[in-house]
This record gives sequence, structure tokens and C-alpha cells, in this order.
Amino acid sequence: MRKYLLALALTSLAFSTVAYADNGRGTPEEQKACTRDVEKHCRAVIDQGDFTILACLKENRGKISVACDQVLKSHGQ
Repeated sequence: MRKYLLALALTSLAFSTVAYADNGRGTPEEQKACTRDVEKHCRAVIDQGDFTILACLKENRGKISVACDQVLKSHGQ
């Protein structure tokens, strides 16, 4: 169930960022890049919506993986 919620949250995150991939969704690779960071740093807010997860990742920017940081940067976050 948690993996489902995480996938849903990451998909929501992809929809919330401007200029995410051509189809409006983050690519599977982009979602995978941030999965562990969301699980590790933002688990408590997974059910609070995509903007909350994005804010959490940004608040923990110094702790997130280089790959996830690059995903955020590539989408102006």
C-alpha cells in the first residue's frame, strides 16, 4: 500500500511542476530518481499532496540525492 501511495505521490508531483516532460508527467527515470528521497525525508507528508511533497524535497535539498536534485533543477524548482 505504501508503494502505491508513493507512486501516486510522485505522479502527483510530476503533474504539479511546470514543464515536466513532453506529456506533462515526469518520466519513470525522473520519478525513480526521487523515490528514495521521498521515502526517507518526506514519508510523513506523502498523504498531504504534491505541493507538500515538493516543498519537503526542497526543504531537504541538502540531504537529497544528486539525481533527485537534478530533476528538481531541470524543472525550475
